Amino acid sequence: MADTSLLIDVIKLELKAQSKTYADVAASLDMSESSVKRMFSRKEMPLTRVDDICRILNTDFAELSRRVTLATPLMSELTYEQEVAVSRDPKLLLTAICVLSYWTLEQMVQTYDITEAECTAKLVQLDRLGVIELKPLNRYRLKVAKTFKWRGDGPIRQYFLTHIVGEYFGGRFDREGETLLMVHGSINKAVAPNFVERLTRLGQDFSQQHLADQKMDARHRDGFTMIVGFRRWEFSAFTGLRREQVA
Repeated sequence: MADTSLLIDVIKLELKAQSKTYADVAASLDMSESSVKRMFSRKEMPLTRVDDICRILNTDFAELSRRVTLATPLMSELTYEQEVAVSRDPKLLLTAICVLSYWTLEQMVQTYDITEAECTAKLVQLDRLGVIELKPLNRYRLKVAKTFKWRGDGPIRQYFLTHIVGEYFGGRFDREGETLLMVHGSINKAVAPNFVERLTRLGQDFSQQHLADQKMDARHRDGFTMIVGFRRWEFSAFTGLRREQVA
């Protein structure tokens, strides 16, 4: 239903761009203008009519579909229920992380202990969850925005905190190209969002570099993970040593 609605919206925009009116459409389709208006207002249009209007607009259904895809809103996060479904299946979570990094099915199967049939099944699940649009030959299009993030109160974030953070920060961070910074300070509350924005851009730069390097020989690439945190916090052992503030 949503795709049909968007398709009709795209047709209306194209009619306007070509300065064609409902009266023009009605004349070409041998329909009354009121019937055409009703068809557009109710957003109920049979495919035969779509094909007829494509001829009026001198375009084809494939081009309209491409424009619908471009006009489809991208998700900034999943619903809680969608995250539950992903978090309960380790291989589905693995596949989700891989598609968010634009891995191909071939790369997933070559890298991890997952068969092509299993991977295909996981891609189908992600398609049903709305994370991707699965295309022929197991290619896909992401349906999440560049600003996509896991829910702050969701099961994926909880899984991350429970299973990953301790393991990640237990590393030495002393190999080439690695670093671990911990900076503490008291700053103006008003400028804190500026730091969040900069850190977000840094994460986006990392993602763009990942995409840019996909054509590079795998021998010259390595897997890096960046975890950045910035929040109001003090080590509990220090907090316990604070003096009571006099009112």
